[in-house]
Amino acid sequence: MSALATQHGAVNLSQGFPNYPVSAALIALVDKYMEKGWNQYAPMPGCMPLREQIAQKVSDVYAVAVHPESEVTITAGATQALFTAMATVVQPGDEVIIFEPAYDSYRPSVEVFGGKVVPVRLLAPDFAVDWQEVRAAITKKTKLIIVNNPGNPSTKIWTDSDWKQLQQILQDNAVFLLSDEVYEHIVFDGQKHKSVLSYPALRERSWVVASFGKLLHTTGWKLGYVIAPPLLTQEFRKVHQFNVFSVNTPMQMAIAEYLKDSSCYLDLPAFMQEKRDFLVKGLLRSRFSVVPSEGTYFLLAGYQQISGQPEREFAQDLTINHGVATVPVAAFYSTPCEQKLVRICFAKDGDTLSRAVELLQKV
Repeated sequence: MSALATQHGAVNLSQGFPNYPVSAALIALVDKYMEKGWNQYAPMPGCMPLREQIAQKVSDVYAVAVHPESEVTITAGATQALFTAMATVVQPGDEVIIFEPAYDSYRPSVEVFGGKVVPVRLLAPDFAVDWQEVRAAITKKTKLIIVNNPGNPSTKIWTDSDWKQLQQILQDNAVFLLSDEVYEHIVFDGQKHKSVLSYPALRERSWVVASFGKLLHTTGWKLGYVIAPPLLTQEFRKVHQFNVFSVNTPMQMAIAEYLKDSSCYLDLPAFMQEKRDFLVKGLLRSRFSVVPSEGTYFLLAGYQQISGQPEREFAQDLTINHGVATVPVAAFYSTPCEQKLVRICFAKDGDTLSRAVELLQKV
């Protein structure tokens, strides 16, 4: 869709990346550490100042203690972290449960290692989990469950009840958990993110993945991290060492210093909610319907009153003939699921969003 947007000069609200400047202070810190000579390999698990700052952030936000030496690993983005965690446990014939609509790297990553994806389908508008279906999906071959919270593209957040239901289901088996929490600081309307780190019985079997690209508007830097108990971290690093080995040194050091000012993540919900609310207000004056976004920097819009086209065709038509690129939500399911929904990224500057709203109101 991004390529199609470029081809037709459309406003690109498809791929999830910001188009506004990165903090000048953060850029200056990268320059500072480059000038100071931090330009060679970082330690394989990551620079200790950054791991210590992550541990401090987790303590401040979730009141949970993680050890920077044995439980935190810096990765080349969140997708590499997800891939490496899967590589750590998934073997040929293993089954991996995912919740669909799902981030598009999950399925191919599982299949690379010979695993079989078992999807649990969630549907608009609430994308609620049927926990009986989850229980029934677990077999003797189930090795891993992947959770995305807040969800991309569902835009929904898991509640305390969701986590406790999963905890109850898993209490009598040895299934591992991979919790993709890259949008942990982008939650709206005063709600609080519920991390798997806050549930000890789940945490002991989990890898938690986070992203500095989402946190700091630096998706092109490809920096993320994983938090896991010591044994799972040890096994994760055995793959990480021969896959990536180490991650960009001056940027690690810069981020470590930058995170000392907690406003960079504590102010993020309000910053993104203002963009979400602007887009919602504009769509309410259009023929699109809006599925409430609880988190992430995406919004789902329905086009039931506009067209009977399948989602892929509608998204292409919207790009080519109306000048706005989105993504069909059906693309995030493994088998056809047409709900007449498109995903819109609102992590854009004011001019871009204004132009997009103007065009969408004419559809």
